[in-house]
Amino acid sequence: MLEVAALAVEIQNSEILRNVGFKVAAGELVCLVGRNGAGKTTTLRTVMGYITPRSGTIRLADMDLIGKSTLERARLGIGYSPEASEVFGELTVAENIALPTWTRQTEKSPAERIDLAYRFFPNLRRYEARPGTHLSGGERKMLSIARTLALDADLLLLDEPFEGLSPSIIPGIRNSIHEIVRLGLTVLIAESELQHVPEYADRIYVMERGEIVFGGSLDEARRDTTVRQIIGETL
Repeated sequence: MLEVAALAVEIQNSEILRNVGFKVAAGELVCLVGRNGAGKTTTLRTVMGYITPRSGTIRLADMDLIGKSTLERARLGIGYSPEASEVFGELTVAENIALPTWTRQTEKSPAERIDLAYRFFPNLRRYEARPGTHLSGGERKMLSIARTLALDADLLLLDEPFEGLSPSIIPGIRNSIHEIVRLGLTVLIAESELQHVPEYADRIYVMERGEIVFGGSLDEARRDTTVRQIIGETL
């Protein structure tokens, strides 16, 4: 599904990513794990086309994404939920969810795609008429992920989906992500808190200072000395 190889990114003459490479197969849930500033968000933004890499390759189902715009990548089926859970404040919840159906045409009708978004985040139905500016952090996070479903995306990029949320909200979002994976969609999560890495993750990659320093299962990561030194004892 997604294959990143030898990715290097510079921002304002500072090297941010160095030789980053990883794979996400169709139907997998893969997590990029690392401390704040490790390069996780830069990696997702580069995959989505917001940042142009200095070198390296990004391929989606054998299609080279380098040179394609963010809009082109969205129309190819990549959905992105950013760390800040950016939603359109002047639009209602219903309008925010409907917006991706105008961006990408698929075999599913707009109504089917909107229903799918509400199916995984049913609480949003209560707020359909509420503007984005009147949502809590947890509600914005749910709305941000729901929009990727309304896009009918094949690959979901979720940047810190649990960050800053109330402990009472996290289990619901984690369960929704699990159901999304069980539906057969492919998910790549960037996460800084190891306790939030789902046990059902197929694989994790640990980032440190812009490099991938580990790739393997969650159990393997728990036994890896280097990972424990980087992340700590909370894995």
